[in-house]
Amino acid sequence: MNVYLVGAGAVGRYLGELLRGTGNEVTYAPRDLDAVVPVNADLAIVAVKAYDTESAIETLQRALGPASSTTIVTPQNGVGNEEKLAAAFGADNVVACALTVPVETDAAGKPLAANGGGIAFAPVGSGASHNWLLAAFGATGLPVDAASDYRSLKWSKLALNVIANASCAVLNVLPERLVHLGIAFDLEIRAIREVRNVMRALNIPAIDLPRYPVRALQSVATLPSPLARAILANRIAGARGRKPPSLLLDVRAMRNRTEIDVLNGAVASAARTAGIAVPVNTVLARAVSDIAHMPQLWAKYRERPDALAAEVDAEIARSAHGREPVLR
Repeated sequence: MNVYLVGAGAVGRYLGELLRGTGNEVTYAPRDLDAVVPVNADLAIVAVKAYDTESAIETLQRALGPASSTTIVTPQNGVGNEEKLAAAFGADNVVACALTVPVETDAAGKPLAANGGGIAFAPVGSGASHNWLLAAFGATGLPVDAASDYRSLKWSKLALNVIANASCAVLNVLPERLVHLGIAFDLEIRAIREVRNVMRALNIPAIDLPRYPVRALQSVATLPSPLARAILANRIAGARGRKPPSLLLDVRAMRNRTEIDVLNGAVASAARTAGIAVPVNTVLARAVSDIAHMPQLWAKYRERPDALAAEVDAEIARSAHGREPVLR
């Protein structure tokens, strides 16, 4: 199988080398669009940050050609990437993907994968079978699963990605500390509940992903707050501990672009469409975006959960609803 990979970061290299290890031909797209040449690929993988999806589409259009039937897989974080790819290449050529293996790179740029996790796929269109994808990735030894609804797949992965991510970035704390900050962790639980409310309003059922029981995590968040705190604190600290989440790494590196718009920002946008209030996710999305564009604003929130809570209270006051949505 010929594989064309756009994005040579941790996830891209990890998937590419897994597939190369089972005898597939893997080609990494050049960064420079002018250096892209036509390729004959059976599979293309888009492993860039969500804010680079448009650039990846340009690369694929030049590499694959206008009449390509190449299957395109997107293991990207957040929601909205599949729709952009489907608009460019047709829904039947796009397969959504959720990777739950934690991957980072070493000093030499080599991908380092943690134990556990797996990969799950769901077709965006309905006209093509993707069983061969399950077989190809299964041959690498990676646990593989299939889902029927790509929106459930991607929103369930989003439900994981937002946990102890934006709040850690805003407060400049690691997950193991976040769970001991009473006010901040209460906000975190409220944010998880908001994601669940939005998914239910959009009629998108949560599904479990390899290693991660998403449905159970969301259900725990709806328990009385003291019990929810006790259970989730142990799970979050155990799963993430001292590992800086992606958004915290971005703001610490003073990058002016993050994936906040396809994570908490996507929750806030979908909530507006559904007519429900999500004040915590709205504030987290705005705060991360503000800090990324104006790093001096970070001083307002660093190690100050009270400041974050005050912003949420102000957001609730501004809301036409004037209160948080009632859990259903």
